[in-house]
Amino acid sequence: MSTFHARFPHLYILLLMPVVAYLGFLVPAYGQRNLSGAPEIELALHKLNVLGSVLMIAAHPDDENTALLAYYARGRSMRTGYLSITRGEGGQNLIGSEQGDLLGVIRTQELLAARHIDGAEQFFTRAIDFGYSKSADETLAKWGREKVLSDVVWVIRNFRPDVVILRFSGTPRDGHGQHQASAMLGKEAFSAAADKDRFREQLRYVQPWQAKRLLFNVFSFSAEQEKQASEMPHRVEVDTGEFNPVLGKSYTEIAGISRSQHRSQGMGAPERRGPSHNYLVTIAGPPADHDAFDDVATTWMRVSGGEAVGRILAEAERTFVPEQPEKTIPLLLKVRPLIAAMDDPLAKRKLDELDETLALCGGLWLDATADRYAAVPGSTVNIELEAINRSQIPVAWAGYSLISAGADVAGLKVESLAANQPKRVAAAWSVPADQPYSQPYWLRKAHTGETYEIEDQRSIGMADTPPVLTAEFGIKFHDVGITLRRPVHYRYVDPTEGERIRSLVVVPSVAVNLPEPVELFPSEKPKKIEVAVKANLAGAAGELHLDLPPGWRAEPVSQLFRVPDAGGELALAFSITPPHAEAQGRLRAMARVDGKEISSGMTVIAFPHIPPQTIFPDATTKLERANVALTGRKIGYVMGAGDQVPEALGQLGCEVKLLSARELAESDLGGFDVIVTGVRAYNIRADLRANQRRLLDYVRNGGTLIVQYNVAEGGPFGGRHSGELAHIGPYPLEVGRGRVSVEEAPVRFLAPDSPLLVSPNHISERDFEGWIQERGLYFASEWDEHYQPVLETHDPGEKPLEGGMLYTRYGKGVYIFSAFSWFRELPAGVPGAYRIFANMLSARGDR
Repeated sequence: MSTFHARFPHLYILLLMPVVAYLGFLVPAYGQRNLSGAPEIELALHKLNVLGSVLMIAAHPDDENTALLAYYARGRSMRTGYLSITRGEGGQNLIGSEQGDLLGVIRTQELLAARHIDGAEQFFTRAIDFGYSKSADETLAKWGREKVLSDVVWVIRNFRPDVVILRFSGTPRDGHGQHQASAMLGKEAFSAAADKDRFREQLRYVQPWQAKRLLFNVFSFSAEQEKQASEMPHRVEVDTGEFNPVLGKSYTEIAGISRSQHRSQGMGAPERRGPSHNYLVTIAGPPADHDAFDDVATTWMRVSGGEAVGRILAEAERTFVPEQPEKTIPLLLKVRPLIAAMDDPLAKRKLDELDETLALCGGLWLDATADRYAAVPGSTVNIELEAINRSQIPVAWAGYSLISAGADVAGLKVESLAANQPKRVAAAWSVPADQPYSQPYWLRKAHTGETYEIEDQRSIGMADTPPVLTAEFGIKFHDVGITLRRPVHYRYVDPTEGERIRSLVVVPSVAVNLPEPVELFPSEKPKKIEVAVKANLAGAAGELHLDLPPGWRAEPVSQLFRVPDAGGELALAFSITPPHAEAQGRLRAMARVDGKEISSGMTVIAFPHIPPQTIFPDATTKLERANVALTGRKIGYVMGAGDQVPEALGQLGCEVKLLSARELAESDLGGFDVIVTGVRAYNIRADLRANQRRLLDYVRNGGTLIVQYNVAEGGPFGGRHSGELAHIGPYPLEVGRGRVSVEEAPVRFLAPDSPLLVSPNHISERDFEGWIQERGLYFASEWDEHYQPVLETHDPGEKPLEGGMLYTRYGKGVYIFSAFSWFRELPAGVPGAYRIFANMLSARGDR
């Protein structure tokens, strides 16, 4: 369990340490602790006497059964983990424009926020969510079956679960190919983890492990599914609606709060009360008929010499007095040497839990605060260490160490901590000159396929990057010494939010930020690009130059810069001239500072429900010289869930105006050549739906309206049955769930003479080459005869889908519905996507 301050692992002990579990359920802003107290101590004492463990395996963030996780972690005090095969990089983002790797960073933190609530630990493999797949074979081929299987085996061997639970069946009824693959990998890893001849390179760090049984959490989303599950043999029923009086909530209530952390996916969930039946069916190992842990020893009796330990801990729990938690400390100190003497992984983990429980019972506050949240290599960070004994028992602060990947800093301070009297010590950390930047560990190396490149075997599976710097506090209770660890962070007060904390990060002295990931040149004309140099050190000075592929020219070639203040930024403009012919390449911006070349950007992902995440992308951008003609240039854009299409249209030379609710309702829309609605805009924006008649009048009077994809209504993965899409077009049009997940799927021209295919750019099959992730999603399933379907495509072996692009004249104007994935293809710089979208923008009416 956690202490009054968040618990973090030592940097050098086993890296797959538990994620911090918070007890409170009214989740405050990131980084803040919930009110806890006696219930937290009571549960911590109970958990000390429980040695069972369970690991759940599924494919993505949001696939986990949060109620089951809460039941086992909070209700049964089992060590509970969730292994998500991917970090969810391939999904859509409902809270911002981040996609791909950046979306994976957001969803990682959302999973950690969820685990703080339901009490489980979080793990990942190296696999990347490459988007919706209808085939397990495609999924495993893209990931590399053996590579990801080895990761699942690694996590099992580290975690050593007694029980493994699969969320999917490993059959086509799972739908998503990645869902199927997660179960297939889980089934194989269940046996492979125990085989000493499989993945022998791991045995340098871990031992083979055989879990007792493998269970499938049978779907029971509907009454029919629940009835079928309840009749299956060798099933175990778990009522996650059971009320826990210590927590003050049922596990389904906890699950609702936990699941609602998946905000980027729009997964807000109700806090359900009353019975909730979950069914677990044995698929490997001895059948379980009563409990998932049938015939599994979950007490100290499973450890040699553990009988006395269990007896003392049971007494500590039984005699615990909430108003006087310090009275439990003597029993905990009595049992500590017995556990410390045991050579067993379970005992070592329980020793860490015991030490944190001692701190809880003693009301001990330990903190390590840096004087800033960002430090550059070669600088010095001033740190204040603080200890407060908020009890009447004798406690001494015996010393401290600052632990980093470089040299440690040690200090001694042997003195007693008087009741509720803060003791503070000043320390300093000299950041090594070669200290790596605080990039998420899985993004440190570039990846080209569908798995991350991670060099250190021990890092695989970790949910997050270990803290840059950890403070170790030497504490003595009645002359018994223990070591407690806390991350060094930055603490500050926001006038509107109150006290906040941020992780300490190491950043470059200057960051080189390019404006766009892709720079499109629709003609041979030169284009101005501004490179932003951000200083993280006062007085940063150097020279910035651009590396360009052959045939491309920059004017000037380089520029000197000096930024006087830390945090300041300077924009340096370059004129880039492309070759005459179509071409591709990459531009790299390099800053030379004090003899060191820096080619890293810096971006901060900040949302209120997760800690700020600092990312250091390479200072490179894709150069795309492609002939693209365009006539409609003045664009009104109705942003929906968030996408980067407006920036992409700016690459074509368009003047793009983001339309507010007031502008939609009151402004003169006739001043726009084209109005485009963004991803899921009709699902998200009530003001758009309310002003649909104004938009159709705009079309009728000669304007062009382009509608991108929206989520079909109804069903477990669709929107609400609320009529959001009832009037999405000028004539009847129904959005379905048809999608084409294979990005190379052939495209057939249904209307070769359509203006969308011939003017001003002549579209050919070549324009559908080089697409990424998918062709499109949520195609129209039915439409009025006024609409002309323009393109047909489909995944291999499936029926043709003709509802991806529909064209109609309405009055004097043009209406276009297009569910192709422009929100992915345009920011990725796919030339054909630009040419097709330019034709849509150029489809003019008669005004």
